[in-house]
Amino acid sequence: MADSESQAQGPPLEGLRILDLTQGVAGPYATKLYADYGADVIKIERPDGGDPARRIGPFPNDEPHPERGGVFLHINTGKRSVTLNLKTASGQGILQRLAASADLVFESFRPGALERLGLDAERLAALRPQASLIRISNFGQYGPYRDFEADDMLLYATGGVLQITGVPEREPIKIGLYAPLFLAGAVAAAMSFGALLAADRDGAGQTVDVSIQDVLSASMDRGGPNLVAWQYSGSLMHLRMRELRRNAIPRGVYPCQDGYVFVNGALQWFDRFCRMIGHPELIDDEETLARLEHIEHGGDLDALLYPWLLERTKQQVMEEAQEVGLPVGAINSMADVFADPHLREREFITTIEHPEAGAFEFPGLPIRMHGTPGALRRAPLLGEHTSEVLTSELGYTPEDVVILRQRNIV
Repeated sequence: MADSESQAQGPPLEGLRILDLTQGVAGPYATKLYADYGADVIKIERPDGGDPARRIGPFPNDEPHPERGGVFLHINTGKRSVTLNLKTASGQGILQRLAASADLVFESFRPGALERLGLDAERLAALRPQASLIRISNFGQYGPYRDFEADDMLLYATGGVLQITGVPEREPIKIGLYAPLFLAGAVAAAMSFGALLAADRDGAGQTVDVSIQDVLSASMDRGGPNLVAWQYSGSLMHLRMRELRRNAIPRGVYPCQDGYVFVNGALQWFDRFCRMIGHPELIDDEETLARLEHIEHGGDLDALLYPWLLERTKQQVMEEAQEVGLPVGAINSMADVFADPHLREREFITTIEHPEAGAFEFPGLPIRMHGTPGALRRAPLLGEHTSEVLTSELGYTPEDVVILRQRNIV
């Protein structure tokens, strides 16, 4: 182990307190990023089932179980779970006491719901002036769409992104697996640091209004660039760039022995391409050079590329291309990602032992801080830390907690 790693200090966000009132995907992913880097994240869940994400698959052996949902286990690592019935006055009172020690409060209720629970921005400011409220919702806290229902596909649609997925002449194609929600969660996590800095500077917390539609419309994930392209030219970037190939140099998805690779060829890399496929004599061939800028001659180079590709695996293609400086990437399946030697070397794939789900490998930390590393810790069981938090931090006795459970408050 390197000296810098052996002398590592505590995680970078140690000492930061997050009160997590979110559920689903976007909010929990934002607070997961804080928890993985050392923040104390207290996740508030309903006593009657908890976060609905607990019931989202996949499940081990395809057997549904509220403590084994793969999505929940991934996006709630490192948190403490406290059950709390926020429909009761006692539950709301406990919530306010927990908020009084928080640096950030994340919530993803329907707009207006938090106010009905007695913890709006004004109340939070009275409880803890330097705490910031991070509000994540589909369309923001105000505007004509404020109360609209939405899922990930509807948000992609209203953000202008769904229109530009798939083949231009066909209907749009959905991008799968909660992509806009993860993006919104990451943006919320990053930008809430601005609220922390402002609170440290001014002594007063901020209210951060995160609209997922806004995030997608402004994002470099197709939304933002296409808004600019439409404003400037009246056409979309994906239509102006629909032909991946700009000249005779191969560019795009190509088959190989065990799958596909993406070849990113360009005129300035023609010499590298020739060396890659074993035809260096073409580098200075005048007849070939005269045809390079004409896309109709692409078939001539494809005829040399295909046999070379079909003799190699995608990993071999990528490694040999990179050796000569040509940007070629293997199009990995999920099995390939988990077996990827680079990710394994970086210890990105992390095994987590969970008392209900067992031992499974999960995606690890996206950013490495060698002086103050984070750590991936398992997701909590429903209400696992209720008694711990109430007794050690709020002064309740174990007998008090039993009574609260009997009264359906926790």
